[in-house]
Amino acid sequence: MFLKSLSLKGFKSFADPTRIEFQPGVTVVVGPNGSGKSNVVDAVAWVLGAQSARVVRSSRMDDVIFAGTTKRPALGRAEVALTIDNSAGRLPIDFSEVTVTRTLFRTGESEYAINGVACRLLDVQELFSDTGVGRQQHVIIGQGQLDAILAARPEERRMVVEEAAGVLKYRRRKERAERRLEASETQLGRLADLQREVRRQLRPLERQAAAALTHEALTHESAALRLFLAGEELRDLGARLNRHAAERDELAAAAGAAAVQLTRLEHERDAAEVELSFERPEPLEPVLGRAQRLAERAAGLERLLEERRRAAAALRAALSDGGEVAALEAERIKVHADLERCDEDGARLVPEWEALAAAEAELARRAAADAATFGEETAPAGPPPSATAWPACARRRSAPPSGSRRSRAG
Repeated sequence: MFLKSLSLKGFKSFADPTRIEFQPGVTVVVGPNGSGKSNVVDAVAWVLGAQSARVVRSSRMDDVIFAGTTKRPALGRAEVALTIDNSAGRLPIDFSEVTVTRTLFRTGESEYAINGVACRLLDVQELFSDTGVGRQQHVIIGQGQLDAILAARPEERRMVVEEAAGVLKYRRRKERAERRLEASETQLGRLADLQREVRRQLRPLERQAAAALTHEALTHESAALRLFLAGEELRDLGARLNRHAAERDELAAAAGAAAVQLTRLEHERDAAEVELSFERPEPLEPVLGRAQRLAERAAGLERLLEERRRAAAALRAALSDGGEVAALEAERIKVHADLERCDEDGARLVPEWEALAAAEAELARRAAADAATFGEETAPAGPPPSATAWPACARRRSAPPSGSRRSRAG
């Protein structure tokens, strides 16, 4: 295995893309001081995975990027590609040529690639672990480095020997495995703590889960009951709706029959009014008024007669002159004659009074029948006036007082 080519772009003083071809044997880079000979060695060390800025003779890692000059601007990244001939199969990869590429951006991001495929730094270190090429870079010996190795402590020499012999990779793997085991033990401890905490909370969670299951079952049962009750209520409402519809139809039919009966009764009422108008050519109001006036006149005459009787009795008792008694007797006879004329007028009005009473009784009977038909309440009609009041009054007034005869005879 030997170096085949080295490509540099933007690495330190190599602003332009530069490719160096290596041939089997010894390759020597010759040039004056400051020409960049050491930059070639630094590029090889950097692309193989050097992580310390001091290895590449810089204070910071981004110092390896071309910083620019007065005539050329600074670049944004540095890229180095190292091609190795793997015809002997020293590298554990199925390629005759292996190209390792490292790119560093000014933002600090770094990328690795093997044969153009992105990879990790660990993959690059694992690739060269069996070849004696490692992070210590003992294959690259600089000025003073030989004295440093000779003056190194036994531990440091052992590390160099182990790296050259290919044992260091197993040590590194062991260290990584131990770190992973420690991390696993730590995770196991945390897992045990979590397990204890979960076990402590398991019983309350079981009770809560049982309560949740009970709540879910009760919720489903409640929903089913509400649905059943809603169905029953809907069924009852449907039955009530049908019953009310039937009652509405019956009431509509009854209302139609009542309207027909009302129309018939109105026709009968109109016919009865026409019949009454033919049977009673004279209105009842004038007859009633005349009868009332006659009754009032008879009552007034009766009161006048009583007063005159009392006055006559008083005069008969007080006076002893027979001439005055005769005058009073003549006046009494005159008043009695007036009363007889009033009684005769009342007797002539008796037939009209009886006809009026009969008409009023008939109207009251028909009004009561109409009210019973329509279900209305009517005020009870008073008793019709008695037709016998006039003759009785006339008979009472026609008899002369007997006291006057006894008085005159005395």
